Amino acid sequence: MPGRTLRLDDRSFRLLVIGAGLGWAMAFPVAALFYQLQLYGDGAMFSYAVAVRDVWAFHWHNVSGRMSVFLLTLLPAETLVWITGNPSAGIIAYGFLFYVSPLIGLAVTYAADRSPGRIIFVYACGSTALLCPLIFGFPTEMWLAHALFWPTLAMSHYARPAVAGALLVFATSLLLAFTHEGALVLLVAITATLALRGLWSAVFVRAVANLLVIVALAALAKIFVPPDDYYADAFLRAALNFFDPAIFEVRIVVVLLTAIIAYGASVMLVSKWLPRQACMISLGPLLGALTIYWLRFDHSLHADGRYYLRTALVLAIPLVGALAAITAMVREEIDLELARLGHSLISRRDRALCALASMFMVVTTIHLVETGKFVASWVDYRDAVAGLAMSDQSDPKLGDPRFVSAARIRPALAALSWFSTVPYLSIILSNFAPNRLVIDPAGNYFWLSCETATKNRDAALAVPVQARELVRVYSCLHR
Repeated sequence: MPGRTLRLDDRSFRLLVIGAGLGWAMAFPVAALFYQLQLYGDGAMFSYAVAVRDVWAFHWHNVSGRMSVFLLTLLPAETLVWITGNPSAGIIAYGFLFYVSPLIGLAVTYAADRSPGRIIFVYACGSTALLCPLIFGFPTEMWLAHALFWPTLAMSHYARPAVAGALLVFATSLLLAFTHEGALVLLVAITATLALRGLWSAVFVRAVANLLVIVALAALAKIFVPPDDYYADAFLRAALNFFDPAIFEVRIVVVLLTAIIAYGASVMLVSKWLPRQACMISLGPLLGALTIYWLRFDHSLHADGRYYLRTALVLAIPLVGALAAITAMVREEIDLELARLGHSLISRRDRALCALASMFMVVTTIHLVETGKFVASWVDYRDAVAGLAMSDQSDPKLGDPRFVSAARIRPALAALSWFSTVPYLSIILSNFAPNRLVIDPAGNYFWLSCETATKNRDAALAVPVQARELVRVYSCLHR
C-alpha cells in the first residue's frame, strides 16, 4: 500500500532481484565486447555490413518492420566508420550499442516509473535476469524489444496526460513496435494492462490511438519498403516456424523446468516436517545435484538455441509485464476485481519469499553456468575460424581456390557454427585480410545478391578490396 514500510525479507528480496537485473545488464556489454560476441551468428554479417558501410543495402531494407534496431545500433556504428575510417571501431560501437540496451532500458524505466515502490522497475530487473540470458549472444531483435518494453510499460501507465507525455509515450511505443514483428504482441499486452484502469481512462484511450496508428505505419512500411523476393521466401518460412513447439525442446529449458519442479516438490515435502526451514533445506541438495550433472553428465551447449528462444521472450514478456502492472495497481488500491485477485497472489508471494528467492538464485546459477559454457566454446570456435582464414588450406570444390571448408573445424564446436555468416566472420577475424574465405558447405542461405556484392566491391571503402572481392565471388556463385 502507498507509504507502507517494506518488511525486511521483502526488502531483501527486492534488493536481490534489482541487484541481479542490474548485474546482468552491466555484464552483458562488458562480456560481449571482451569476447566479440557481436560477431556470433547473424552478428558476423551485420558487423561486416557496418564495416563496409552498406547495412541498408545488405539486409535492412528487407526488414523495414525492424527499423528501430537499424536506427539505434547499426546506423550510428556505420556513421562512425564513415567519420573515422576505422571498420573495427564501427563493429565495436555496434556491439556496445546493442548489448548495452538492457542497462539503458532499466535506467529509463527507473526514471519513468511512478508506481508505489517503483514496482515496474523491480519486475523489469527480474525479467532482465531471468529472460535475457536465454538469448544473450545472438543478435536477435527481440533483445532490443525487451529493453524497450519496460520503459514503454512504465510511461504508458504513468506519463502525464499532457501533450509532452503523449508524445513521449507514442515515441517509445513506436520504437518498441519497430524492433521486431513480434513486438506488436508486446504493445498489445501493454494496452491490455491499461484497460484495467478503465476503458474510458485517458491512458487507455491514448494507448489504443497509438496502437492503431502504429499498426497502420507498420503495414505501410511493409508496402512501401518490401523485402527482396529471395528474402521474402525465407522470411515466410521463419514466420511460419516462429511458434513451433519444437523450439522449446532444448536442454536449457529442460534443465530449468526440472530444477524448478524438483525444488517445488522438495519444498512441499520438507515443509510437512520443517515448514520454516524447508526453502533453505531444499536448496542445498538441488545445487548439489546440478553440480554433479554439470560435472559428470552434461555435454550440451546452449548456442543456436539462443536464436530460437526469442519466441520465449514474445510469450513471457507480456506475462511478466501484466503481473507487474497488476501489482502496481494493487498497491495503488485501484478497485478492480482482477486487482483484488492480484492482491491475494501478492500476499501468498510474501509468505513464500524465501522459496521465491531460492528459485531465483537457482535459475540465475543455471544461466551463469550455461553462459560460461557458451562463451568458452565461442572463443574456441572463433579462434578456429581465424586459424582457417589465415591458413594455406584450400577446398576448390567450394567454387574457388581461395575458399576453405568450415567442416575442417573439429566437430565438438559444430554447435557454434552459423552457416550463412561464417564467411563474414572469417574476414573480420583476419583483420579484413584473410588468406582464405571460410565457407560452410552445408550453407543454403546467401545474404547478398551478386549485384549488391559487386557494387560494394567497387566502392571506395576502408575495408581492403581483396576481402570485398572474396565476398563478391562467393555471392555471385550462389545469387
